[in-house]
Amino acid sequence: MLITSPPQPQAVHGVGRVAILDFDVHHGNGDADIAEPDPTRLYVSSHEVPNFPGTGEERGATGRHRTILSAPLRSSSGSAEFRRAWRDELLPAVRAFQPEAIFVSAGFDAHAEDPLSSCRLSDADFAWITAEVAKIGRGALPIISVLEGGYNVERLDRSVRAHVKALIDA
Repeated sequence: MLITSPPQPQAVHGVGRVAILDFDVHHGNGDADIAEPDPTRLYVSSHEVPNFPGTGEERGATGRHRTILSAPLRSSSGSAEFRRAWRDELLPAVRAFQPEAIFVSAGFDAHAEDPLSSCRLSDADFAWITAEVAKIGRGALPIISVLEGGYNVERLDRSVRAHVKALIDA
């Protein structure tokens, strides 16, 4: 009897290259682990260091296929550092990768008013990054956004609204 493994989710949906974009305050070591063995998966992340889980502290591309890209943000970083990391490092890597689908790990716990973060981001930063991501496919790429974090419930509501509005307006 021939034993075969089940088809990969990308193959089931006819998708080749997938990019996972993560702006949660924590490095997404699980997402990085999913992307690392497969050259058709790119993982890019901005995240505060030092912070849990203690991964992603090395700036730049890592992994056997160099498809794990980290832009660590220092504690007390703000809009300028966050936007510079995405504009100059992460988004160009995503564009060069030419994904056929984008997954967003949308964490709003890097907000200035979040109790678990020392980053100082604003709702406008989340709207900006979302609009920039949406531009990558010129409206033709599927974008799947997953809520990752945000622990100030009032601020989370406003940040999520800014994110969803930017997706709708794209």
